Amino acid sequence: MSTENEGTAVPAAPSVPPVPVAAPDGTPASEHAARTTPPAPAEPAATATAGHTPQPEPASPPAPAPAAAPTATHHAGAEWPPPPPALPSYGGGGNGGPVWGSPVPAADALRRRRSGGMVAAVLAAALVAGGVGGGIGYWAAEHNDDGIDSTTVSAVQAPRDLRREAGTVAAVANQALPSVVTIEAKSGGAGVEGESEGGTGTGFVYDRQGHILTNNHVVASAAEGGTLSATFSDGKKYDAEVIGRAQGYDVAVLKLKNAPSGLTPLALGNSDRVAVGDSTIAIGAPFGLSNTVTTGIISAKNRPVASGDGSSGRNSYMSALQTDASINPGNSGGPLLDSRGAVIGINSAIQSAGSGGLGQSQAGSIGLGFAIPINQAKTVAQQLIRSGQPVYPVIGATVDMTGEEAGAKIAGQGAGGTAAVSPNGPAAKAGLKAGDVITKFDGKTVDSGPTLISEIWTHKPGDKVTLTYERDGKERTAEVTLGERKGDS
Repeated sequence: MSTENEGTAVPAAPSVPPVPVAAPDGTPASEHAARTTPPAPAEPAATATAGHTPQPEPASPPAPAPAAAPTATHHAGAEWPPPPPALPSYGGGGNGGPVWGSPVPAADALRRRRSGGMVAAVLAAALVAGGVGGGIGYWAAEHNDDGIDSTTVSAVQAPRDLRREAGTVAAVANQALPSVVTIEAKSGGAGVEGESEGGTGTGFVYDRQGHILTNNHVVASAAEGGTLSATFSDGKKYDAEVIGRAQGYDVAVLKLKNAPSGLTPLALGNSDRVAVGDSTIAIGAPFGLSNTVTTGIISAKNRPVASGDGSSGRNSYMSALQTDASINPGNSGGPLLDSRGAVIGINSAIQSAGSGGLGQSQAGSIGLGFAIPINQAKTVAQQLIRSGQPVYPVIGATVDMTGEEAGAKIAGQGAGGTAAVSPNGPAAKAGLKAGDVITKFDGKTVDSGPTLISEIWTHKPGDKVTLTYERDGKERTAEVTLGERKGDS
């Protein structure tokens, strides 16, 4: 099939035009030529299109015969023109047009030619339609055209904007992360290798004035002449200073220097209303990996925990929330959130499989993390912001912390040989004596000295509590009004 003639075959033109015979005497050359010259083979129109008969070009003077063409024999004196070239440049021959002098095609030839042209036109139209259809299909797929049914679910049919419902871990984390900071603490002195000692912990925005709530053991090394900095999730870093810290509660409050405007404090929940099985979300910088989010549940409440900062030998006591959310060194001071994103605790301690004790060793998480209930931490934070020192509720008695008794036993004597029960103190006024074993605090079982202190510190000075104790094998009760002690003396 020719690509130039829409499917019609093109017969070859004769290489040499036919030689006309001599004209008879008395006959004009033109008339004789018309009667005696055989018709040239039909040459189809090179420029014909389907369904259209080519028109002959306007007549013009014939071009001179090619040099190689034989000379016609004619009558003496007659002006017989040489035959025209087979494909003259005029008449369209040079561009695939009809041959000069070719007869008009017969009707059946026209029908065949038109039919071939129509078939070619139909094929071309089909191809064009196919291309348009493919383009429309591609456009519809790209634009997720609802008007086109398909049994295949493609990626473009997914929602354009992935929106996470409120209450999901992703939504809670996204809202809380901008209010959580990574704290770097460096001591003022040089360490063993000449570098400042310190560590990394976590904190969170407590108010719009730039106060940051965290653990005491996170900032203890930098509290005296060291340096502190807080880095937000967007990478912005600010210097900070210690406003106050409570070693016994393991709570500290920092203040950002040149605090930015627009700080968003985390909402505080109610730790007293937390139930075992509630979902938890912990945010922190475990092993220095900032902005880490882990999840779990509340696995226990009122868990008595005594933990230390590893250097001073002093312990902190808490009636902790226990969670199985992954908590590691570096998570300390970070928020423990409920499913709404409200703070229910401050992550403070982990059970270490390496040491078998509670604290901040470099062992990894084994699913036993402990947080200071936020109700207690909030009370301490307010004290520190107001006065710079903590206030502890006390019963006015020294308790044996060895845990050898099935309860909290009042020691035989106090520190430095002082009396175990302070004269005129709360315990003395309630009739307690050295050697008494306290077994319950407001109805809750007390199995050790740390447990008793943890329960006492969930209250405020002036609160009235009921103690159940044993003396000489007999169980007794006493009502005690808690006293107070200021500072970490």
